[in-house]
Amino acid sequence: MKNQLIHIIDQIAKEKGIDRETMFSAIETAIISVVRKKYHENSKLTVKFNSEEENFSIYSIKKVVSDDKLTDPHSEIGLSEAKKVDESIEENEEFLTKLEDVDLGRVSIQTVKQVIAQKMREAEKDVAYEEYLQLKGSVIVGTVSAIEKGTIIVDLGRAEGRLPYKEQIPKEKYRKGDRIKVYICDVQKTQKELQILLSRRRPEFLEQLFRDEVPEIEDGIIKIVSSSRDPGWRGKIAVSSNDKDIDPVGACVGVRGSRVQSVVRELSGERIDIVRWSQDIKEYIKNALLPAQCLSVKVDEENKSAVVIVEDEQLFLAIGKKGQNVKLASALTGYKINVFSKTEVKEGIKADDTKQAAVESVASIKGINNELVEALVEAGYSNVEEIAKAKESDLAEVNEMGLERARQIIESAKKSL
Repeated sequence: MKNQLIHIIDQIAKEKGIDRETMFSAIETAIISVVRKKYHENSKLTVKFNSEEENFSIYSIKKVVSDDKLTDPHSEIGLSEAKKVDESIEENEEFLTKLEDVDLGRVSIQTVKQVIAQKMREAEKDVAYEEYLQLKGSVIVGTVSAIEKGTIIVDLGRAEGRLPYKEQIPKEKYRKGDRIKVYICDVQKTQKELQILLSRRRPEFLEQLFRDEVPEIEDGIIKIVSSSRDPGWRGKIAVSSNDKDIDPVGACVGVRGSRVQSVVRELSGERIDIVRWSQDIKEYIKNALLPAQCLSVKVDEENKSAVVIVEDEQLFLAIGKKGQNVKLASALTGYKINVFSKTEVKEGIKADDTKQAAVESVASIKGINNELVEALVEAGYSNVEEIAKAKESDLAEVNEMGLERARQIIESAKKSL
């Protein structure tokens, strides 16, 4: 049994990649739990391994007490008895006695094996946790082992990961046995299991795919600044270069589009826009909206918003189907982007001019402040004449001014004509 256990330790440590000390600790726990039942629950035991002899010994640990205070022979030993073995020993010290010819028995051996198996599972979980924790934020290849209520279970080697439906690309379908690339989002260890959350739809997955395809990114020459996605349909990735001689967009596209097409294939045909990052936010926004051409960009840095004007025929291209292009550009740049055509801007200016004329006309009436002027214009009164001809009851409802105040304003308007 003893030689067999030492052999098992070496074999499992090699196969599972588990530290030998962890193995020894597991076996020690198992042996002690069995031996304690055979002797006494109060017994304090320890196991010492001898790797050279491929053997181990079991010792009983007892506290040395004065002979007259000895109450529990299973956990204590009298001073006089202890000194027969070690003359230098004193009270309150520990006294080790080797248990000779310990027969664990068949039932006990089975218990030892069960405890060892449990400890090995825990040790394997710890090893896997450390391994996958190091891989958090990276892309790994696994195999679909099962599909449970929409969640894809992926065999990653030492552990299984879960790819929930909300982390999948909508139009993709997988079957058991399929190879799959996944992004490791999170790694958690509970008492029961190791939990690894996977994704294929997060922007970080897109970024990692480019890191794998473009050596210049891994080398630090090209930097990924930001990314945004409508998973399965369209994505944008902003890049910059630390070397003026290397074009970041061209490097990511690759010769004849080889690099970007490799990413597109992995994402089931998702269209990818590679955007040139610029320190000039206006230029960056223009690049983010490509292929649409912008006429002008007005930025509100405080509110992180921008107004972009394009030619009428460029409006749909800039906004995109269901607003996709402008939404992705907004997410990429961090600015809320509003796009208008030249015609929309002109019509808006005309409306503004009309309102301004109304404000100026109504403001010429004596005895009313700016707040009331705005309220009257918003209520539909565009000039002095309309107010002069207004019914007192109608005017009284504006800003809840009342009949008396309405009568005064009408009289004042008549005098202004």
